Amino acid sequence: QVQLVESGGGLVQPGGSLRLSCAASGRTFSNYHMGWFRQAPGKEREIVAAITGSGGRTYYGDSVKGRFTISRDNTKNTVYLQMNSLKPEDTAVYYCAAKTGVFIATFKYDNWGQGTQVTVSS
Repeated sequence: QVQLVESGGGLVQPGGSLRLSCAASGRTFSNYHMGWFRQAPGKEREIVAAITGSGGRTYYGDSVKGRFTISRDNTKNTVYLQMNSLKPEDTAVYYCAAKTGVFIATFKYDNWGQGTQVTVSS
């Protein structure tokens, strides 16, 4: 229903920052709640952050609270993840995802991007 393309990943030193972007297709982007997830090798996928279609409510995983910020610009069909104070433990492939319905941040997402690699290393 919606196509998602992540960008902005790369290699950064501990303590550094990155800003990920997820560009969405379609004419009804504001109807979709958006999430950022990550998965490291050998670990389960975990939710990082989520935001309602209007941008009025957000959710953050405990491990990133105070460091990451999710936002969206519905005029640009784009959701962002600003990542500050990065740690080696943040190294993972980061995916954006979309869903409709009631906003329960950790509940099922239907549409997924291809992922972008974030590596935090000195």
